[in-house]
Amino acid sequence: MLNLIIFLFIIGYLSITLEHPFKLDKTVPSLLMAGVIWALLAFGFNQGWLSVIDEYSNVYNINNGDEKAQLYGFSKNLMHHFGKTAEILIFLIGAMTIVEIIDLHRGFDVIKSRITTTNKVRLLWTLGLVAFILSAVIDNLTATIVLITLLRKLVPVKEYRIWFASMIVIAANAGGAWSPIGDVTTTMLWIANKVTAVGLSEYVIVPSILCFVVPFFFASRLKAFQGETPRKHYAVDTESERLLSSKTMLYIGLGAIIFVPIFKMITGLPPYLGMMFSLGFVWLFSEYIKPYEGFNKKDKQHYSGHKALSKIEFSSILFFFGILMAVAALESMVFGKINGEEIGTLGYAAESLSRAIPNLDVVVILLGILSSIIDNVPLVAASMGMYDYEVDHVIWHFIAYCAGTGGSLLIIGSAAGVAAMGMERIDFIWYLKRITWLAFIGFMSGAICFLFIEHFIR
Repeated sequence: MLNLIIFLFIIGYLSITLEHPFKLDKTVPSLLMAGVIWALLAFGFNQGWLSVIDEYSNVYNINNGDEKAQLYGFSKNLMHHFGKTAEILIFLIGAMTIVEIIDLHRGFDVIKSRITTTNKVRLLWTLGLVAFILSAVIDNLTATIVLITLLRKLVPVKEYRIWFASMIVIAANAGGAWSPIGDVTTTMLWIANKVTAVGLSEYVIVPSILCFVVPFFFASRLKAFQGETPRKHYAVDTESERLLSSKTMLYIGLGAIIFVPIFKMITGLPPYLGMMFSLGFVWLFSEYIKPYEGFNKKDKQHYSGHKALSKIEFSSILFFFGILMAVAALESMVFGKINGEEIGTLGYAAESLSRAIPNLDVVVILLGILSSIIDNVPLVAASMGMYDYEVDHVIWHFIAYCAGTGGSLLIIGSAAGVAAMGMERIDFIWYLKRITWLAFIGFMSGAICFLFIEHFIR
């Protein structure tokens, strides 16, 4: 039974990884995997074949005395993991809704209207810097979508545009790695109390900057970024020009998201509560602001929080739910004993990996490289179950950096990359030949910088 559960997890994992060849939304295998694994775990537990272990290392087995107490322990453990998963999902729903409200009021056009240069090198650095900063605030996926939408107006020739789009992916992933709200994986680590907002930013921002700057330095010397880009003078469309609320909603929305870590530091409450507070504030403001002169209340629904909620990709939310709950099942299932103590599957895997590769820094770097092939969400979720270090331990910061930036090595290695691939039809092999080496030197530059800081300066 134990081996069957692990086998099904591997099959589900492979199905997620091969989403594009199978032409099957990764949400489907994610949800099926979570449901089947927990069902088998419950069946095996009820038959006395399997044991489960909770976050306090308490082991439950139906054959260990009081049956009601053992069943309660299983149920309590399930609810613990469900609660932790729900915290992440509620946080993401709140953040996504705020971003959509900003977009409804065309707030991001304020950023677009500021970029007017036609010099390719200057445009490259401008877009990269905006992507790096914006991704740290609204997340790397959204920042990539916003900037590639802008890029279509700035660089009409696709032959050159895909170069810019690919570099935006590198910058966005680097920017998201040092912020607790910049990437799903950093948000997971933050909500799980593995890192603090201040600790993550303090120790990961310099490596992240290098991860962005080094590949851009080399790219700016490539032929693709030489000369001027021919285009019509960029102007905000007429509908955007008449929205009086664009600038206000942009500043309020971004400010509300930035306030979430501050809310946590002030109150000590979980991040999702801060995000819900921020969402409530932004939604309240959007109900009363007038997008344009002569605004008709009948059109209010086009700019409301209800409209924003309808635009959220709930398939992504369900994917996160499935994969996190599936990983939680492996974390809960007792695999064997180490030093005479029963241990969960992920803990056992961590111990075995440490014996095979004693240097944990190498393990984390390999995890980052692997995240370009396998989705970084389950990788980070698994690492959270494998290791039990204190808050803001160096290993959590390094995992945040490597998992966040390693996905840039392949176009399918991150949500930002997949979005760019879909929007601009970037070929996998083209990216592998022309961009991967740039992403790799950036990734390794940041990793070496991080290790130098941690081992010789910190």
